[in-house]
Amino acid sequence: MHMADALISPAVGGALWSAGAALTYYSAKKIGPEFHAQKAPLMGVLGAFVFAAQMINFAIPGTGSSGHLGGGMLLSVLLGPYAGFLTMASILTIQALLFADGGLLALGCNIINLAFFPCFIAYPLIYRKVVGDNPSQLRLTIGLTIATVVGLQFGALGVVVETMSSGISELPFQTFAMFMLPIHLAIALVEAAVSAAVLGYLWKEAPGLFAVRTHTNAPATSSLRRAVIAGAIATMLTAGMLSWFASTNPDGLEWAIQKTSGKEEVEASSRIHELAASWQGKIALFPDYQVALFGSTNAKESKREEAPSWPAVSEGTSAAGLIGSTLTLLLAGAVGAGCHILAKRNVS
Repeated sequence: MHMADALISPAVGGALWSAGAALTYYSAKKIGPEFHAQKAPLMGVLGAFVFAAQMINFAIPGTGSSGHLGGGMLLSVLLGPYAGFLTMASILTIQALLFADGGLLALGCNIINLAFFPCFIAYPLIYRKVVGDNPSQLRLTIGLTIATVVGLQFGALGVVVETMSSGISELPFQTFAMFMLPIHLAIALVEAAVSAAVLGYLWKEAPGLFAVRTHTNAPATSSLRRAVIAGAIATMLTAGMLSWFASTNPDGLEWAIQKTSGKEEVEASSRIHELAASWQGKIALFPDYQVALFGSTNAKESKREEAPSWPAVSEGTSAAGLIGSTLTLLLAGAVGAGCHILAKRNVS
């Protein structure tokens, strides 16, 4: 559901860039007094895992579409809403700057749709209400499922509203929404199942992460170690190998655009759009999740020329996934370390 620049006007893009920046500042300030040094590596590892998991598009049967893990709810449950938001914003920034996944102009929109709605709407207003202060694994799963669906539906609707508010595409609101919301409902149910499986594992192997529901105390060292090790292993396997099994079907947003307009892509030709595309082309070192050293064997490119093999075994994809996961780990971990420093200064 990463939006491309062509869907939005510079005014909408600029406004939501400002909103995303304000939310980032707000989250860093709110997280400060409650943050613990142990959460910094957890932010990095979980951010790397979500980055890798987003590389795997899963097919939605009977639609010709696909979806991928959003990750905002999973991060919120394990880190709290503020650290979860900052981690998700770090992932989206790395994807836009270095992988050309989501437009530069649209980065603020993507932060609102994929980070704000799950972390600040679905998590506190739904998940926390369902789970309560003494959760069982069943209540956790129910709350996670409902909140994931609501968060992704808000995000899908956000895409439609932002596109319509921009007024630069010919996508009719009602038809666009009619395709966007149902397909992202299906995607949300799969994401909820995957997230529940991850949390179920951590519930058993690292119960200390769930010990304090308010996320104000440090997790137990043993729980943190288990979570970090499990997250690192899962990230390497996902980025390095499981990414080969990604569906070649268009994702939910691309599919909705095709169904609504009959075109694979929406084009915009303003000067600002051209500049954003030019800048992104220069700084995106790994476009389409490929490392140039290994050539371009990306499934999306292959399917335009001929039917791609599946799984799409690609050293370039594996290398790009591992590099991106590492960079996300470093950025999200650095943000966490910065929050810890800010907390210490505020206390002193």
